[in-house]
Amino acid sequence: MIHFQGTFYNKKLMRGESILTYILLAVGFALLIKGADYFVEGASKIATMLRVPPLLVGLTIVAFGTSSPEATVSMIAAMEGNSDVSLGNVVGSNIFNITLVVGITAMINPLAVETTTIRKEIPFTLLASVALAVVASDIALQMAGTNLIGRSEGIILLLFFLIFLYYIIEVALNNREPVSDVPTATGKVTWGKNIFITIAGLAAIIFGGDLVVDHATTIALSLGMSETLVGLTIVAVGTSLPELITSITAALKKESEIALGNIVGSNIFNILFVLGAAATISPLAVNDKIFTDIAIMIILTAVLLIFSRSKFKISKAEGAILAAVYIAYLVYIILRN
Repeated sequence: MIHFQGTFYNKKLMRGESILTYILLAVGFALLIKGADYFVEGASKIATMLRVPPLLVGLTIVAFGTSSPEATVSMIAAMEGNSDVSLGNVVGSNIFNITLVVGITAMINPLAVETTTIRKEIPFTLLASVALAVVASDIALQMAGTNLIGRSEGIILLLFFLIFLYYIIEVALNNREPVSDVPTATGKVTWGKNIFITIAGLAAIIFGGDLVVDHATTIALSLGMSETLVGLTIVAVGTSLPELITSITAALKKESEIALGNIVGSNIFNILFVLGAAATISPLAVNDKIFTDIAIMIILTAVLLIFSRSKFKISKAEGAILAAVYIAYLVYIILRN
């Protein structure tokens, strides 16, 4: 009788925990959606007051902000010696960004692509992807015994990131709009309000993303998914939810420059800064399987460049193709693992 009561109590406790998990998952999504709304609104207003193009804000403030979950996960994984999570998180997130995030955003509102994005930013993303393949290929290129992204190679990636930052700052200074074209309401109250809205939105995005990853993982494991599969899917997708929600919000607000800049900037940030910093903290052992995913990432970046060149926009049909490619990739990694 005592055993029965204990079992009944445990079942009630587990049921209560399960309900709480679903509630916290819903709270996480709510924070992501509302946080993205505030973040895009505040960032676009700051861009206006700083007299810089929205694309540059998308490439910097918005991109780096929405990539903070990837940075957190990959750096912690590196410190704990889990290289597969660091690399898989970044490569998986970048593939998700290029396919599903660009795809869904373009299906909502075709993405206008500026000339500089085609000529410089997307090619720089392609360069960063190829650089990752090179620094990871020790066996093929250096006849080493194992593939490893060492500290020196991590520093090289960080130096590439500094070059990108220098380019962005130079472009921002050279493309400031005339003072007469900027709204006059730039007093302390407006500055303070928009900075607060942007930071609060970013905090909600990060916290909401953390809740979604944690509790979606709990639900997935309870349904019998392996930890490896959870890492390749939920963790990579979960840390990219800020990019997805922010880009969709930007598209709905007709801020297509911020939407595309966010995606391109996030991918550059993920490879050069996140993996560069992670490898500098602790050398990353490279699993042979990840080379297939890196190759897919490089090919998809090239496809994004090709789509961008067609009429200087990514159409709804091209967006649907990219979204379908992600579904196919998801099926592939599930079958592979």
